[in-house]
Amino acid sequence: MSAQVLDALREAARAVGRAGEPQLAGLDETAAATRALALVAQAGLTAWTVPAKWGGAPTRGLAADDDVSCRALCALRGPLAYHSAMLDVMLVMQGLGSYSLARSGSEAARRELLPRVARGELVAAFGLTEPGAGSDLGLIATRAERVGGRWRISGHKTFISNAGVAGLYTLLARTCGEPGDGGKGSLTMFALRGDAAGLATRRFEVTSPHPIGDVLLERVEVGDESVLGEVGGGLDVALATLGRFRTSVAAAANGFARRALDESLRRLSTRAQFGKPLALNQGLAFDVAEMDTRLRAAELLVHEAAEAVDRGERAIEEVARAKLFSTENASYVCDRAVQHFGGQGVVRGNIVEQLWRDVRALRIYEGTSEVQKLILSRALFSRHGGS
Repeated sequence: MSAQVLDALREAARAVGRAGEPQLAGLDETAAATRALALVAQAGLTAWTVPAKWGGAPTRGLAADDDVSCRALCALRGPLAYHSAMLDVMLVMQGLGSYSLARSGSEAARRELLPRVARGELVAAFGLTEPGAGSDLGLIATRAERVGGRWRISGHKTFISNAGVAGLYTLLARTCGEPGDGGKGSLTMFALRGDAAGLATRRFEVTSPHPIGDVLLERVEVGDESVLGEVGGGLDVALATLGRFRTSVAAAANGFARRALDESLRRLSTRAQFGKPLALNQGLAFDVAEMDTRLRAAELLVHEAAEAVDRGERAIEEVARAKLFSTENASYVCDRAVQHFGGQGVVRGNIVEQLWRDVRALRIYEGTSEVQKLILSRALFSRHGGS
């Protein structure tokens, strides 16, 4: 049954991708983001980013009703990324930006906000990164202080997807201690409205276009209902969110890589040099064989990790392997595709040039490749009794 559900999700995502890819071409970032979210929402795909218990899609055995299925996310993100990075990011941000609320918010807030997220009516964003805090969340400096029975939040978040378009921000702030303390017991997750007084955004451009930028917080006041989970328990909430969604980053990477491989196959089959198709050049033929084998290995790693996450396992090693290998491999596959196109491969607007830019950030966000190596190596040494 689960295989049929996942196949149906993949086909639905392909249909949205085929229809959406030409519609998004030429639009500016905000217009493209708005249209992309509308497309995935109209197809019911955003419902899979929210637990069924709070207005999301019935999980049909893939995960508990109060959780989001990692396998469903992966089934959707691969085909969407194949066609459009914007479709992919606007889908996943609905989940990444709201999962802390789904996991740890009050019952009232969940029932009020999450159905709107599931329908694509309320745009979500996730605020961890700061100018001085990336991989090390213990360096977070944004501070939430208790003032007269309310919380007053001031700080600076950066590289926040959906900055300026989100109506809901879930973000991590310091409620005690000082930056560099590791974050355990000193950080708290909050939910903020996008129109909260004192919240401002400043957009900037990155290599793969999507709405992203700074979130500036100046004495933003919220009540206790905005606290997600326990005061001081924010690090666990943030890590649980990353743990649920990180494998889907690998699935998106594989979607980009699959498109790059298909473009290479078309190019090498139709482009002739020195009197014969490039596909008959042994070196280039070996290239696509390597690309295909590595991509299949990446897809199997994602399958293994997503199943483990949906079973409720911590899956530390499985998720790290999938994220590390799939994102690194996607950069390799897309780079080879650019090479196969020759000069045309670096012309802005060529699909392989766009893919080459799309995949680069995946090796950085939601845990860099270096962090995944640290996670995996520590788990391996721990299991084998090493230091």
